[in-house]
Amino acid sequence: MTGQKETIDLLLAESFKELACRQPIEKITIKAITDKAGVIRPTFYNHFQDKYELLEWIIRVQILEPTKPLIQAGMVDEAFLLVFTSVKKEKEFYEKAVRLEGQNSFENIIRNCIGDAFLEVIQSRKPTLHKRHPWLTPEHIALFYAQAMSFVVIHWIKSGMEVEPREITDIYNYMITRSMTQVIEEL
Repeated sequence: MTGQKETIDLLLAESFKELACRQPIEKITIKAITDKAGVIRPTFYNHFQDKYELLEWIIRVQILEPTKPLIQAGMVDEAFLLVFTSVKKEKEFYEKAVRLEGQNSFENIIRNCIGDAFLEVIQSRKPTLHKRHPWLTPEHIALFYAQAMSFVVIHWIKSGMEVEPREITDIYNYMITRSMTQVIEEL
């Protein structure tokens, strides 16, 4: 049954992505998604609450999930490179998705997805409370880095992804491994 669920999820995701390349996400109906996928509306609602949850699934499963083995193996740079490469492969879709504003904005969805992924990684290492800075909880750390990563991803998409995935990965790593003072001094 799980295999069938994954197949339906994938069908709905591909249908949604194709439609998003042709019209604003706000105007895409569940009926249009299901018609394109060749399933009935109740099938959609058995899998997702709405199209925004489907977008979240796409980010979690197709962009972030494949990075987990790399992160677990300590290959964080490669994980970031995979994120940027995966997004660029579907450039047209993400250039449309990034325009999504409001309560279910692309920015909120991607930040939450990245934050959850970072929190999972942090918690898998069984962190203890930071003795000098108890405010530095796993949740705050994950949110901080999710905010930074989502900022880079969103602005990279909005700029047309002109910078190659390897270079934007290097830029991101440069920024997060230096203090603001160091970055300013190196300008």
